[in-house]
Amino acid sequence: AGFALEAYRLSFDEEMITIEASGKTGFLYGLVTLGQIWRGVRLHPGVFQFPGSGEIVDEPSMGWRGLHLDVARQFYAAAEVKKLIAVLAWNKLNRFHWHLSDDEAWRVEIDAYPALTEIGAWRGHGLAVPPLLGSSPARTGGYYTKAAIRDIVAYAKGFGVEIVPEIDMPGHCYAMQQAIPELRDPQENGSYYSVQGFPDNCINPARERTYEIVETILSELIELFPFKTIHLGADEVPLGAWSGSPEALARLRAVAGDQVADAHAKRLNVVTNTHGADDIHGSGAAILQAEFLERVQRFLASKGCITGGWEEAAHGDVIDKSKSYLCSWRNVEVSAELAERGYQMVVCPGQVYYLDMALRPNWDEPGASWAGTSDAEKLYSFDPIGSWTASQKEKLLGIQACIWSEPMTDRAVFDRLVFPRLSALAETGWTKPSSKSWERFKALAGLMPLLYGLQES
Repeated sequence: AGFALEAYRLSFDEEMITIEASGKTGFLYGLVTLGQIWRGVRLHPGVFQFPGSGEIVDEPSMGWRGLHLDVARQFYAAAEVKKLIAVLAWNKLNRFHWHLSDDEAWRVEIDAYPALTEIGAWRGHGLAVPPLLGSSPARTGGYYTKAAIRDIVAYAKGFGVEIVPEIDMPGHCYAMQQAIPELRDPQENGSYYSVQGFPDNCINPARERTYEIVETILSELIELFPFKTIHLGADEVPLGAWSGSPEALARLRAVAGDQVADAHAKRLNVVTNTHGADDIHGSGAAILQAEFLERVQRFLASKGCITGGWEEAAHGDVIDKSKSYLCSWRNVEVSAELAERGYQMVVCPGQVYYLDMALRPNWDEPGASWAGTSDAEKLYSFDPIGSWTASQKEKLLGIQACIWSEPMTDRAVFDRLVFPRLSALAETGWTKPSSKSWERFKALAGLMPLLYGLQES
């Protein structure tokens, strides 16, 4: 009695092992700890011993302990996703943020718009979505059927993992637009470019048709994901987005005045993001995105859903803070500032928690480095809320690692980049800072499972 939601007690004596908990997930985590002990004893009997007596009383320090997986830039089959979820449970992680759409692909079956997967799930030479990021000119891709998603969601639930799907909007929508051209103003002229170089990749927030399509898609998505938390993305909208759209400029003129609309129109055909993602704060693009997010968040709330967003969803402060949360990716200072403004926060700074970043700066290391490099020790030792005030900490949901799949060109690279950094993140989410020990973690990290069992030397 009196256990917190995910807490448990393991008691050992010569005859019996007892697990006590107040709920299913607590019992699961008790069994996971037992399994971890058993794995050590079985693999290294001279080093580890099974306890003959005593007890372990355990509970997490953070409620949200997550992993984000981008399946747009590389496709992971349903069996791989299920195995990854089992690895999450072994690490006592409880959230899986499933990035199902991006410029590069659309990965979820939607009955109302079959073109989303017929066109948006495949790329190759001569197709609507070109070959990218080392993929061959041949047709490659895939998507998750509704049946596969229901199976994965149920599987995850059995492991104490809740799934948060992400449909990234209004930016990062190139593949979505190839499938549904009505998401653009037909009179739009000129071009703007995303930081990754995609042209005109934002669905139009001034079109009523946009909301009809988006609400239809989200209604189907809500049916598949009973956790009732839907992530809308909202990251990396280019500064020049919609600057050539008469519909968008007319809307901007109506809500923000001639001066703002005229200034925005001058951004057409101007390449702005030469040193990273644009900061669109206060721009016409930010005003139009805020209109979009406010309306879509209100729709999700009417369906009983919490709305997730990347930190850029805070532009304009329009979403209902009591029915939303943000993932902060630029740095921890942004996390603290948004918590101060009243947003519930999941902390995932790219410099440390992006698992696609290379482990070290050597030229032959796989992975990206635009946010820096981060080995397991740096990630393990990092305090995501070290400088937060007491009132800011009240807004902390937790932390998550993020996998963006550009560098994951084969499965051995995945294993090298993700493990054991994922376990280091998991311990930060579970263990109080005073109980952490890098030397202990380093000694035990080899006992944690990999996804594929492949690691480059």
